[in-house]
Amino acid sequence: MLALSGMRTRWITFVGSFVALALGVGLIAATGLALAATFDAPERGPERFAAAPVVVRAADHLRVDTPTGTRTKPLDHPGPVGPRTADRLAALGRTVEDRTFPADVTAPRTGPVAKELRTSPDVAAARTGADAKQPRTATDVTAPRAGADAKQPRTGPAVTAPRAGADARKSRPGQDAEARVGHPWQVAAAAPYRLTSGRAPAAPGEIVVTTRPGGGTPLRTGDRVLVRTPAGNAPRTVVGTVAGRGFEDAVFFTDDEAARISPDIDALVVHADATAVRRALGPDSGMDVLTGHDRRRADPDPDRDARALVSVNALLGTAAGITLFVSAAVVASTFSFAVAQRRREFGLLRTAGATPGQIRRTVCAEAVLVGVLASAAGVWLGAGGAPLLVGRMTEAGLAPPWFALGDASWPLHTAFWTGVFVATAGALVSCHRAGRTAPTEALREAAVDSRVMPASRWAAAVLVLLAGLGLPAVALAVDPGDLLGRKSYITRPMLLVVGFALLAPVLVRPVGRLLTWLPARLPGATGVLVRENTTAGVRRTAAVAAPVLITAALAATLTGTVATLEEARATEARTATTADFVVTSGQEGRPLAPAFVERARAVEGAVVSVSRSTAVTVLEEDTALVTSQARAVDPARLAAVSELPVTAGRLSDLDDDAIVVNEEWLTTRVGDRVTVWLGDGREASLRIAAVLATGTGDNGVYVTRRNAGGAGVDRIDVKVAEGADRRAVAAALQSAGAATGTRVTTRAEWLAANGPGANDPTRTGLRMILGIALLCTATALANTLVMATSDRVRDLAVLRLAGATAPQVLRLVAAEAVVAVGVGAVLGGVVAAVNLLVVWGALVLLGVMSAVVVPWGTLGLVVAAAALLAAVSAVLPASLALRTRPVELAGARE
Repeated sequence: MLALSGMRTRWITFVGSFVALALGVGLIAATGLALAATFDAPERGPERFAAAPVVVRAADHLRVDTPTGTRTKPLDHPGPVGPRTADRLAALGRTVEDRTFPADVTAPRTGPVAKELRTSPDVAAARTGADAKQPRTATDVTAPRAGADAKQPRTGPAVTAPRAGADARKSRPGQDAEARVGHPWQVAAAAPYRLTSGRAPAAPGEIVVTTRPGGGTPLRTGDRVLVRTPAGNAPRTVVGTVAGRGFEDAVFFTDDEAARISPDIDALVVHADATAVRRALGPDSGMDVLTGHDRRRADPDPDRDARALVSVNALLGTAAGITLFVSAAVVASTFSFAVAQRRREFGLLRTAGATPGQIRRTVCAEAVLVGVLASAAGVWLGAGGAPLLVGRMTEAGLAPPWFALGDASWPLHTAFWTGVFVATAGALVSCHRAGRTAPTEALREAAVDSRVMPASRWAAAVLVLLAGLGLPAVALAVDPGDLLGRKSYITRPMLLVVGFALLAPVLVRPVGRLLTWLPARLPGATGVLVRENTTAGVRRTAAVAAPVLITAALAATLTGTVATLEEARATEARTATTADFVVTSGQEGRPLAPAFVERARAVEGAVVSVSRSTAVTVLEEDTALVTSQARAVDPARLAAVSELPVTAGRLSDLDDDAIVVNEEWLTTRVGDRVTVWLGDGREASLRIAAVLATGTGDNGVYVTRRNAGGAGVDRIDVKVAEGADRRAVAAALQSAGAATGTRVTTRAEWLAANGPGANDPTRTGLRMILGIALLCTATALANTLVMATSDRVRDLAVLRLAGATAPQVLRLVAAEAVVAVGVGAVLGGVVAAVNLLVVWGALVLLGVMSAVVVPWGTLGLVVAAAALLAAVSAVLPASLALRTRPVELAGARE
């Protein structure tokens, strides 16, 4: 009853804790429901070969026997199906050869090319012929997935299927090229694709294309388009369309033309019994026989769902952790301030005979009651907000389009009891302090806080700060690279935030005096009063500063660390790349047009270095297979277009029997031999020719073309030779690019294009996390100031009786609130500075000399928003209180 009576009388004290906790529980419930959906997500079935009985393809996983068992890793470039294997399986039943290759479609609308296409006689034949009037044979097909991030299997030349929609288009003057993948028409039935208009291709110049509902360039039967394939550019006629299935944007050719463009067989559909197929292949064929759900392994990038769910899981887990941390800190700070405000009330209860245990139980009961009510409201909010969260994540590209909530209820129970626990735990320290209130506190009239830091709080603050500083120091000495991981730079600031929050009552006075030093010397009494009130009401100032400290520290640390790492990677790229021009395919794993490669090599006055993206795998300590991204280069030309951070050895010693590694490898002594597995699964023993600095992790491995594992050229670096005409070289490269549909970029353009974008998933995820922190902070800040201002009505009345006008009093209240926010911002800035210096130190130890990027804009926006909210939250209750006559307020009692 005493707890209920206290809550009813001092309801303002508990409103902020209720709202902050309800929001925290709601966010935990919403993220928990979305997190549960990642665990219970339905297993995706086969797509490209959903209607195929048996699919045979080269093994796409490396298997290595170790003393602790067989270890597996995906291969970067699985090999093709050999002709002999195809002939042997053809004897068992009908077979269909699948080939996958780039087939970019351009539909010019203006200019001489468009005119040539429109006037081509093939167009009229396609539009008016009998075959073009073939009845529609569409079937009801449900697209199992939107095509974002869909990739084709890397067989032969590495090929990546494009994203659906506008992102797949690469703009060139007067043209819109859609990145697509080519297949033979006969394999379309394995998906199955069904014609929705037109007919199947029957001649070399004819194609069938998939349609894109709501996106991309609309292609129709009879359209004349340019198609760029590894065999070159050629005009072709669209003789049919099929409904897109979402996982790829395809172009289907006749079987003979597909075989001419891409001779290697990437997969083989066999209409025979799987047991007979395995028997015919034998145990050591190096082929995988896929049936049932295993056919998904032959889909474009079959692991993309798992990767997407891991990313969603990490983001939601981080968001839930940040929410829990901020909510716990806010609730603890609010209860601590509430107990400090009620010391005279507790003193009166002690005078009336209440025991310390009764006081403690009263405060604890209030916390439990607030926790139960707020948690129940939070669960209701979370259940309603979870669909909105999932929808926003899919719209922002943080989750795959098919991601949806399940029917799990355990996150709601977890969120509820977490809220109750947070409220109870946050009030435990306050309960102890309330029980120690002496009866003489009832006689206190002074507003000056004394003994604001008990010995237990000093000990806790010192221990937390030692942990917050000691753990990064150990990491700097042992493994600096560990400090650059997302888990590290998100969780590391929390220890320092807690440590500084515990020390806030001690730090408030010096920081407050520093911030008010100049205002106190200006004419008038406002500056002096702000300074004295700030340093006298330590608990009030600390309670206001605490949520600002948390938010400012998180905002500056998270955004600053990400920006610093991005700047470090950009610095590495600028330093490592000295070429004048850089040409890439624009999509990971997609090779450049062979015609462009040949023309670029023939440019006079240009030093051309072609490279291939591949991978090498090493067995570390006989227990773990570790795959490193690698580039296959020409050693003689590499030095002309790059300046890699070599720490040992020489790049010029790289040859077909050697490898360049980085300092992360276990074996880093020049001249030692390491056993590696190449991108196509071949085992090789290579000599270490040179060692590179670890850097931010982008300094990979270098091998020669012989060890590229079948990868195609996906990057060309061009350096203008000494004495050569730069303009002539640029013109020749641009001419070659225009002729082959390849975009040539200068070094500066390439660096800018490959820098992090403003809407990349990392930044979007950080904005979501910071939004959660800001929401909790805003609630706590507003509630604390309303509590503090409402408790100072007698002080305000005394100022009015002393001659201060109402506007002067309101300005004083607003200034005190802004100074308290400034104290929190300064302490948060110190926390962020320490963390950013740790990141900078790790980069220096890893060999990257890059500047620290301080997010002044983000930090200023956070502090300005907090200052505005604080001023409004303080002025509103003060203005309401000033409506009462000062004499009546001065005589009021609690």
